[in-house]
Amino acid sequence: MPLVGGVPLLFLALDEVVRVMKITLKDGSSRDISAGQTVGSALSAFGLSLGQDILAAKVNGRTVDLSSTLTEDAEIAPLQFDSAEGREVYRHSSTHIMAQAVKEVFPTAQLTIGPALEDGFFYDFAFERTFTTEDLEKIEARAKDIIERALPVKRAELSKLDAVKYFQERGEAYKVELIQGLADGQTISVYSQGEFTDLCRGPHLPTTGHIGAFKLMNTAGAYWRGDERNPMLQRIYGTSFPSQAELDAHLARLEEIKRRDHRKVGKELDLISIQDEIGPGLVLWHPKGATIRLLIENFWRDQHIQNGYELVYSPHVARLDLWKTSGHVDYYRDNMFAPMMLENSEYQLKPMNCPFHIMIYKSHLRSYRDLPIRYGELGTVYRYERTGVLHGLLRVRGFTQDDAHLFCRPDQIESEVSQVLDFTFFILGTFGFTEFEVYLSTKPEKSVGSEERWAQATSALEAALKGRGVAYEIDPGEGVFYGPKIDIKIKDALGRSWQCSTIQVDFNNPERFELGYIGEDGKAHQPIMIHRALMGSIERFFGILIEHFGGAFPTWLAPVQAMVMSITDNQRPYVVEVVTQLKAAGFRAEADLRNEKIGLKIREAEKAKVPFMFVVGDREVQSGTLAIRGRSGANLGSMTIAGALDLLRADLKPAKQQHSLTQ
Repeated sequence: MPLVGGVPLLFLALDEVVRVMKITLKDGSSRDISAGQTVGSALSAFGLSLGQDILAAKVNGRTVDLSSTLTEDAEIAPLQFDSAEGREVYRHSSTHIMAQAVKEVFPTAQLTIGPALEDGFFYDFAFERTFTTEDLEKIEARAKDIIERALPVKRAELSKLDAVKYFQERGEAYKVELIQGLADGQTISVYSQGEFTDLCRGPHLPTTGHIGAFKLMNTAGAYWRGDERNPMLQRIYGTSFPSQAELDAHLARLEEIKRRDHRKVGKELDLISIQDEIGPGLVLWHPKGATIRLLIENFWRDQHIQNGYELVYSPHVARLDLWKTSGHVDYYRDNMFAPMMLENSEYQLKPMNCPFHIMIYKSHLRSYRDLPIRYGELGTVYRYERTGVLHGLLRVRGFTQDDAHLFCRPDQIESEVSQVLDFTFFILGTFGFTEFEVYLSTKPEKSVGSEERWAQATSALEAALKGRGVAYEIDPGEGVFYGPKIDIKIKDALGRSWQCSTIQVDFNNPERFELGYIGEDGKAHQPIMIHRALMGSIERFFGILIEHFGGAFPTWLAPVQAMVMSITDNQRPYVVEVVTQLKAAGFRAEADLRNEKIGLKIREAEKAKVPFMFVVGDREVQSGTLAIRGRSGANLGSMTIAGALDLLRADLKPAKQQHSLTQ
């Protein structure tokens, strides 16, 4: 018979029964404790020291406060800062500290919402003016004082009526609006720390003193609920870490990100521009940027031809009816430009390439022997992105997808997806990306197609991932409306994840466009369509590459691979001859014959990220050699022209095709 405090599980008082719950940790260890204890006390029963490290816990898979009461058998996993859930609790608690600081310093500011972000947090305030740098300094100082106070954080529940009354009395109109949008009868939770109370689902840290290092970053404008028709709010961004050392490392990383910003580097290296006279979100590729783009596209085309794809081209506009058939008018209208009238018909700038590839497939009668058919296109599409979300090359209105559509039999899905996975890792590995995160996205709430189709497609994607030994996570409900998908994120040199590659199974469009093939049985069957992109779009991928390399592209991608520079005018003929030989050998070389000091020429070539500098003085002319420097400043010694050519060839070797598939 189980004991509670040494007493059998009977009556501890005349009419009081103690109920025992079984609590289990992730390592399998378990304890019996009396019902009604908190999560924190349950963890303490296992000998765990709560201290500053344990922030919250997952109870039967749900993240809760340490002060939450246990009412049933449970599996508990303590959460620390090294987990995504722990960081979210930490950063969200930090938003409340910032909000409390704002209210203490600026009592007339109204609270709206304040979520955690991957590397920090923000909170939006309604305030009569823009917050200044001096304001942020005052707010940050007050926030650090609130942390020093180590205020206990307490949760309470209110009825909807009481919650509305509470926030109305305090003049928090935005909180009232949020509460009024909730279902009637719903229990509403609030969290308090000291004199400050905010509407929140939680969970939160036990005290404000659990925050180690706190920093406010900057301010920005933001529309209430993200709608430009609503009032403009003042958004304050911040971040927090367990220690000052971790915060300092984060701030140093942000400085490096700023230094590598593709908009800044793209301008410095004269690669691209986006000009108001042209229009927001529309990219101009300058000669050096266009050279890199050409190299990327040529590599893409060559590899697709080698891997069994047929290249196609499609127009930039089509009759609107095509997009009605494809479903884009129903599902994607807000992201499409307005139609234009031509000869009494509505035409649409294409937001996708897929309907064109479908029509190419449909132009012939197909046999099961013809499948799979793989069409690839570097197709430029146009999408109406709102001005507020445009961001350099990473979010634009006109961009070129490295698009492909595969038409196959149902029994070919797994093998085709397996080949696409291999192809994806090869392409991305060639550009120097070796770490990936892979997600399998399943059926969303709004979808088309039968359960049987969804199950078949999802099973085929999962089998392909397992067959290739790819580690992946399930992303429930994040598939597209027409089928499940695999998304692949790459990690750049700074450890940031970027969504690039996607593989999507589609049984909707083949139905909509009435696609078919004659099967081995002589009957008509419907093919499966696979949408896939490896780089996502040329523009976005180029922006990622700029930041990944910091503008110092590998030699095979560099727009200028070698700069040959003279010390005086005496070496002009020899420099011209060297450049001629380099170009004849297929290298991108330029001559710097300006009447400037050699130190200036070297510094400018280094600033332009040119991989190699060949310096020529009288001694080099007499000996038929070149003094060679790397862009990092390394002196590589003296070489003959033939030796310099060998050096360049050796540096052109592609990146190793090794990759790490991480979850």
